[in-house]
Formats: sequence, C-alpha cells, structure tokens
Amino acid sequence: MKKILFLALGLLLANAQMQAQTSKTKLPKTNKNMTKETIYQFKVEDLSGDTFDFASLKGKKVMIVNTASKCGLTPQYKDLEAIYKQYKDKGFVIIGFPANNFASQEPGTNKEIETFCQQNYGVTFPMMDKVSVKGNDMCEVYKFLTQKSKNGLQDSDVEWNFQKYLINEKGELEKVIMPRTLPTDPEIINWIKS
Repeated sequence: MKKILFLALGLLLANAQMQAQTSKTKLPKTNKNMTKETIYQFKVEDLSGDTFDFASLKGKKVMIVNTASKCGLTPQYKDLEAIYKQYKDKGFVIIGFPANNFASQEPGTNKEIETFCQQNYGVTFPMMDKVSVKGNDMCEVYKFLTQKSKNGLQDSDVEWNFQKYLINEKGELEKVIMPRTLPTDPEIINWIKS
C-alpha cells in the first residue's frame, strides 16, 4: 500500500513539474504572437491638409526625416531632393516632417514651410504637417520610430533636425541615421540600392 501511495505521489509531482515547465515555455510563444507594428498603420496630414496614408508606400523603401528651415543643416534639403529624384522611380520615397523642437528652427506655418522648400530647394518629395518629434507632444509616427516596443529594432532619441529613419519595403524600421550624416552618404545610397 505504501508503494502505491509513493508511486501516486511521485506521478503527481512529476505531472506538476511538467505543467510548470509547459507554462514557462508558453510565455515566449505569446510574445512571438504579438503583432509587430509597421509604418503602414499611420495616416497623417501633409502640408496642404490632405490625408497621407503610409499604407500607400507598401513595397517601397522610405526615408523619414525631420526638417527645419532655419538650421545649419537646412542645406540637406538639396541632397534629399537629389536622391529623391534619382531613386523615386526605383521604389524609394522621402517623407519630410517639419518640426520646431530644436532651437525654434522651424517657426513657420505649413504654407510658409511649403513656399520655403519649393523656392529655395525645389522640394518635390512629400512634406507632412508640422509635428513634434520629441517630448510629451511627440506625434504617433515618431513614437513608432523612437520606441523599440513599437518598431521592434531599437530605442532612439531624435538628436536634432534632419535625423533620418530608414524603413524597408515591409514597413519596418531598419536603420537610424544621425542628423549630420548627409543624405548622399554611401551608407544611405547603398541601402537604397540594395
């Protein structure tokens, strides 16, 4: 009788251990099943007030850049426009987000920004409504770009105007390029061409 009780107790303990191990192995599976966010979920307004749907960019490589009209880096508009013209027919697009977060270097209205970009740099790539790219009022697109919990790649801070975020053809963040790196840098051009 004692043998039967010990065997039954042993089986109960073994069963409890197996269930504990099974429940531990289920946790990572739950995390794997979490839906990874992409840039395609966002709709924003452009400088003209029209809705821009990021889902329209599926299958394209995208560079998102925060811009400013009165910054030492503002001449990057010239290089941005040049690479946009060169690669726009090869599945590449640039999306500009004017922002006034750094030393108030983008004080203008949307109309003033649009006029400045066209008159001074002939900008033809899509420019969005002026937003905040850091702080408590950060726009949703930049929350995605800067938070690993949303983009699945890395946490980052927008350091200054003209920081570049490179999005692959699946809408996933792939690289963060610092503001002083020119749009024509080989790292960026090679990424566009790959």
